[in-house]
Amino acid sequence: MSIETRKIEFVQEFLKLQSEKSISKFEKTVKTENKHSANRKVESISANELNVRIDKSLKDSKNGRLTEVNDLLTEIDKWS
Repeated sequence: MSIETRKIEFVQEFLKLQSEKSISKFEKTVKTENKHSANRKVESISANELNVRIDKSLKDSKNGRLTEVNDLLTEIDKWS
């Protein structure tokens, strides 16, 4: 799925939101991401490094070293 398609689907889902709290969370996230994006330099990595990262991620997943989305959202709430 292309990034453009994903953005459109995201916006469609966002427009369905009725929770003021959820909308506020997204606003904070977007503002924070925009600040960080402006300061971030994108560096390319080799195919080998990408494969190493993928292998590590798969191993972490297999060994239960994951953060569930609800736990992550709870953690994000504590940031502010």
